[in-house]
Amino acid sequence: METPDQAVLRRTPFHPQHLAAGAKMVPFAGYSMPIQYPAGIIQEHLHTRSHAGLFDVSHMGQIDVRGPAACAWLESLTTADLAGLASGRQTYALLPNSAGGIIDDLMIQRLGDDFHVVCNASRLADVMAQLAAHAPTGDCTYALREDLALLALQGPLAETVLQPLADVAGMRFLDVRSLDAGGLPLRISRSGYTGEDGFEISLPVASAAAFADRLLAHSDVRWTGLGARDTLRLEAGMCLYGNDIDETTTPVSASIGWAIGAARRAGGARAGGFPGAAVILGEFSAPPARVRVGLLPEGRAPQRAGTKILAADGREVGVITSGNHSPSLGKPVAMGYVERSVKLSGEALHIESRGQKVPVAIATMPFVPTRYRR
Repeated sequence: METPDQAVLRRTPFHPQHLAAGAKMVPFAGYSMPIQYPAGIIQEHLHTRSHAGLFDVSHMGQIDVRGPAACAWLESLTTADLAGLASGRQTYALLPNSAGGIIDDLMIQRLGDDFHVVCNASRLADVMAQLAAHAPTGDCTYALREDLALLALQGPLAETVLQPLADVAGMRFLDVRSLDAGGLPLRISRSGYTGEDGFEISLPVASAAAFADRLLAHSDVRWTGLGARDTLRLEAGMCLYGNDIDETTTPVSASIGWAIGAARRAGGARAGGFPGAAVILGEFSAPPARVRVGLLPEGRAPQRAGTKILAADGREVGVITSGNHSPSLGKPVAMGYVERSVKLSGEALHIESRGQKVPVAIATMPFVPTRYRR
């Protein structure tokens, strides 16, 4: 189902399949994307947890970086230890600005001397602008791959579904392989945005729909929309760009300081060297005033982004940045930023909802244990 206004939006190669499956389409990052199918968000979420959900993530940017100087150039722009990243592996990385804020969070894959970068759809223009502003001077080129689509097959049965089509046996979390599926070239990583085992599959646009049909022919696979993708990532405690991280957020404040490789930290083999390094590395020894935390509101009502977090005396000490009902737990979960002193003190917190005080407890993330194949 698509409104007339959505006709001007970009479409992924799977757009006709979404409509045929009865998807509710919404504008997202300049694309017409499925937010849910007739079964609904909760059922799609639970099916991914128990079987396998197929997500169209072709709106995301895919960028090839090639050449002998590719590693050094990417390291000069990101927080990753790419020199220490083995061929056939993938890493999470941050693209920081000069103030230590986050332009985008990335997944970077290495195959030999070449790298493949996946960025958020809403940040693609900003990512490309940052690359252009720091254009490589050595033997290195980069190119946006608009000829590629991207699927995510997520859930405990993902390997069972994919193995007859492509040899993914033996792959572990964050492994990457270039594979052939009956003459169709695939780049497959064992990763995802759900906390479940699964794969992300990059493939040519021209063959994408037919390959999706082969996956969907399996009785355990269902199309799954952006709505369930959001509840799954929230249960896994993963950041959503624009909600939980942005250009004003530093990695340590966002509790993703682990995205700065050990070799890139103070005392490391290649410490710093990326934009905002002084700010970012300084926060490891002088922590920022606020920090991202998991939150468990009492009651059954989800607490949404923008809701203020209050101390017992009514002073504002934080804000919720992501919140929703957890289909796996049957209760609301959220995350947001609170004053570091409040987190350390353990003092009682609450929000105000419909004139009532609703207690909120700081919780450890992920809310639902991840099930990566390590």
